Amino acid sequence: MPFTSHYLSCHEREIHFTEWGAQHNQVVIAWHGLARTGRDMDDIAAHLSKHYRVICPDTIGRGLSQWSPKPEEEYCFAFYAKIAVSLLDQLDIKNCYWLGTSMGGALGMILAANQLRSRIQRLILNDNAPKLADAAIARIRSYAGNPAAFERVSDLEQYFRTIYKPYGYLTDTQWRRLTETSTRRLPNGQVTPHYDPNMVMQFTHHAKEYDLWDHYDQIDIPVLCLRGAESDLVLAETVDEMQKRGPRAKIITIPNCGHAPALNVPAQFELVEQFFATGKI
Repeated sequence: MPFTSHYLSCHEREIHFTEWGAQHNQVVIAWHGLARTGRDMDDIAAHLSKHYRVICPDTIGRGLSQWSPKPEEEYCFAFYAKIAVSLLDQLDIKNCYWLGTSMGGALGMILAANQLRSRIQRLILNDNAPKLADAAIARIRSYAGNPAAFERVSDLEQYFRTIYKPYGYLTDTQWRRLTETSTRRLPNGQVTPHYDPNMVMQFTHHAKEYDLWDHYDQIDIPVLCLRGAESDLVLAETVDEMQKRGPRAKIITIPNCGHAPALNVPAQFELVEQFFATGKI
């Protein structure tokens, strides 16, 4: 079996994660985006698992992890960071590389500057930056806070193909897997994305969560930003600034993608693998 599925209690919340390449010593933490699950990392995790142990968590309120009974308090980076530290401690992970898509990248920035400063050795931000475009955040909030529901899984798949078109190229098999790994059935029998809609309270109750220049400037490890060429979330002027301050991130523009590259094709595998292996591109 290419991966194993696990659950741990982190600060009294059950957190689900998949583990790939458990035989290896060097660890990659692969953390998904806002309204997604750890299974989005299947392709990159399978590739990296030839050389790395790869841990792909479901954030609280997403996928198979527990939903928060205190959403206004716990759907925020402060609590996600506590969960991440607890997870690494329980798995006895002393050092790691961090690969974060969107929200997962923001969490990685915070941890690399603070709680895991001495433990995260390299950081990849997949279409994430210390400052995000307000219009794009509003767009994401509009669909994430009011998830669509459908009678049929095939209709939900078509919805995912539409809203996640900026991911870039996915095969029919990959679209089907994305759908089936992020679908839950409602009491009325309809299907909807597999997350707690209350997770958007991060934006209503923690308004400045994604203003992260102060954290970014404290990072002192190699950082790579993979920016979708058509991203409306990470603007060109922001990545220009990222190259001048803090860790002076390396910037690679991913063609034919917006927010966020799916990390599912050989060219993207090679960028991730090269950076983790050498700290350079």
